[in-house]
Amino acid sequence: MKKTKIEKIAVLGDGAWATTLAGVASKNGHDVMVWSVFPDYLDELDRMRENKVYMPGISIPQGVVFEKDLSKVISGSDIIIFAIPSKFFRAVAKAIKDLHLPLKGKIFVNVAKGIEQKTLKRMTEVIKEELGNVKTAVFSGPTIASEVARGLPALIVASAKEKDDAKRIQEIFSNEYFRVYTSTDVLGVEMGGPLKNIIAVVAGISDGVGFGSNAKAAILTRGIVEIQRLGSAMGAKKKTFTGLAGLGDLSTTCISPESRNRGFGERIGKGEKMEDIVKKSNAIIEGATTTEAIYQMSKKYGVEMPITEQVYKILYENKDPKKAIFELMTRERKAE
Repeated sequence: MKKTKIEKIAVLGDGAWATTLAGVASKNGHDVMVWSVFPDYLDELDRMRENKVYMPGISIPQGVVFEKDLSKVISGSDIIIFAIPSKFFRAVAKAIKDLHLPLKGKIFVNVAKGIEQKTLKRMTEVIKEELGNVKTAVFSGPTIASEVARGLPALIVASAKEKDDAKRIQEIFSNEYFRVYTSTDVLGVEMGGPLKNIIAVVAGISDGVGFGSNAKAAILTRGIVEIQRLGSAMGAKKKTFTGLAGLGDLSTTCISPESRNRGFGERIGKGEKMEDIVKKSNAIIEGATTTEAIYQMSKKYGVEMPITEQVYKILYENKDPKKAIFELMTRERKAE
């Protein structure tokens, strides 16, 4: 594999995916700084070289530098990875804006799979609203963090408006176990993650109430239809949703026992309440918060999304999961 030039990379966030991406970039020979809103936890990460809360048992390369000074991190990096949950995303973007640093030429890469609830904005839209006309990109696909961190094979897609920006991210992260493809359909790649999270919640609910593989296959198949409907209505390329950021990510999240969204849905299916699950979780469950935003977007764009509608009613109107699935099964009969 050809040698790439050494890049200066910032990773904003301290979760599983943040430290995993930092580790991949560092092992590939790049200069990496990690910043978090929790300085004390940065000290622990630096001391232990292990993310004990979100990624126990995985060593963080010595080359990864943990830095508390956001100004130093942004000014000293050319690629800034936003590994920040959607609900906190704008606050971090505002913090960068308040630094009044020159940002020209830097690429801000979103890896969060969520939608801002009140505004229904995508994360790259939030970045541009706060930071102006900066370069943005999206990095998404079927990537369970713990598997990537252990060096197990995984594929992902880097998407940017400019092909060269996507290729640059591809060069930074590609190696023998982490294969990166490129795309210019930023909208499609960015919407794939939030949309598949909702379908993953349904897959978990199906597991929780004791349904079988037939039901899971039906959920994935009809789920990708809903994803394509909304994505296409928004202007994304339909084929993007049959690729890594769509069907690929959907499959992993619906099947993996490590998927937070599927696991969340399973607990809902077993009778637990959303508020209690979220309160007890030490990580953000994007599917729990994104469902409301996607439901509102389906109304905005006039798109029929029966699965999403039923998940919304289960989570926000306390509808019985079995009744919701019964209603899906007994909808008006139609051709596929």
